[in-house]
Amino acid sequence: MVQCWCGQTAVIRTSWTNRNPGRRFYGCCDFIDWYDPPMCARSVSIIPGLLRSRNAIQATLDDTRLAVGNRVGDGL
Repeated sequence: MVQCWCGQTAVIRTSWTNRNPGRRFYGCCDFIDWYDPPMCARSVSIIPGLLRSRNAIQATLDDTRLAVGNRVGDGL
């Protein structure tokens, strides 16, 4: 367990910034300590694009499910 300056146990969180996509860290108050080692430059450049693609696909799926649900609700 990693302790914060305040005495609390730091919680493992995940960074979703472009510089550290998916990299886990211990965080509490103003405290941060990396849990995962740094990613290679290629991973840092590829992961944000993959996340954007995944989010776009998820949004399309959500819209499609909503449209299908509305049509089923209309008796079609």
